[in-house]
Amino acid sequence: MAGAESITDQTDAPRQFVILSREEPAGGSGLAPIGPRRDILRNLADCNTGPERNGADDVLHGPGIQIELTPNQNPITQMLVTVTEEEIGWLVLARLIKAFHWKLLDPNTGRELSPQADSAPAPPNP
Repeated sequence: MAGAESITDQTDAPRQFVILSREEPAGGSGLAPIGPRRDILRNLADCNTGPERNGADDVLHGPGIQIELTPNQNPITQMLVTVTEEEIGWLVLARLIKAFHWKLLDPNTGRELSPQADSAPAPPNP
């Protein structure tokens, strides 16, 4: 079948989610800030997640995940997270969103995941 080799299996694609604040936005519109950029970078560094080199803090790498911040945005209102290694990435992501009281938005389905402090989220079904 012509062209069959160029079709990729969607299940092999890395899963991406948007990290948002659990707080409601002030004034009821827009996105509530997650926090000041400096604080987010420091807190994530304590969790073994940071930039590959100094001064390049828009893309952060952690165990099994990659987090992208909007360049020059302060305070941060949303971040894009990619699960790069399924085996470890979900556990790391679950710990981060619980520790920092974030929620995840699946941009493909619109579903929000907001785990409680005493429960770990299961990976979303593709």
